[in-house]
Amino acid sequence: MTHVAHPFVQRLGIIRDWKSRWFAADPKRFREYVRTDEAVRSLLGKRLKGMYIASIDIERDEKVYRIIIATSRPGLVIGRSGEGATKLRKEIDMLMRTLKLSEKPEIKIDIEEVRSPETSASIVGQMIVEGLEKRMPFRRVMKQTAEKVMANRDVQGIRIIASGRLGGAEMARKEELKKGRVPLQTLRADIDFARERAVLPYGTIGVKVWIYRGEVFADRKAAEKAEAPAHGARRSSHKEA
Repeated sequence: MTHVAHPFVQRLGIIRDWKSRWFAADPKRFREYVRTDEAVRSLLGKRLKGMYIASIDIERDEKVYRIIIATSRPGLVIGRSGEGATKLRKEIDMLMRTLKLSEKPEIKIDIEEVRSPETSASIVGQMIVEGLEKRMPFRRVMKQTAEKVMANRDVQGIRIIASGRLGGAEMARKEELKKGRVPLQTLRADIDFARERAVLPYGTIGVKVWIYRGEVFADRKAAEKAEAPAHGARRSSHKEA
C-alpha cells in the first residue's frame, strides 16, 4: 500500500533546508524548543492571516531567537514606521513568558519580500482561499489562479485540489486542476507545496497546491549561494528596543 509523502520532507537535505534551524544537546531543551517553535508559528499564522505569508523560518542560538518571515506584502507586516513589527515582537515576547522557558533569548524579526508571489504555493493557496471566501465560483477561481501562475516564466507546472462542500452542495467532493508538469518522484525537482483552508458558512473547504519550478542542479545551487549575501542585504531587520 503506497503512502503519499510531503514534497518538502522528501527533499530535505537534497534541495531543501529545515524550517527550524537550531541544535539542542540537552533532551529537555529539545522538547522546549519544539514546543516554542510550534507556539510561535501558531501565533503568527493567526496574527498574519491575509498578509500572503510564503514561509516562516526560525533560527536560534544561545542568545538570539530569529524569526524570518517571507511575504509578498512586507508593508502590511512591518506597518507604519515599524509599528506592526514592534507589536508582533511584543506578542511573541508575551507568549514566551506564558510558556515559562528556561532561558530568555533576544527576539529578532526579519521580513523578506517575495518578489514573485506566483511561485509560492502558500501564497497561491491563500489567493484561492480569498476568492472562495468571497463566494466566487470555485471552478473560476481555480482556473484563473492556475492561468495566472502559469504565466510566470519560472513556473513549469501547477496542480490544485479543492475538497469539501464545493459550491454549497450537500455532498462533499473533490475537484482537481492541473496544468504543465508536476514530477513528484524526481527529488531534484523544485516543487513547492502548501495546504490552506477556506472557512465558509456551509463548511470548510481544503485547498492543496503544488507548484513545479524546474530542476535544481549543482550549478544553480552555487549561483543561489553567490546571490545570498546580496539577498540578505535587502532583508528588513527589527530589533527589540
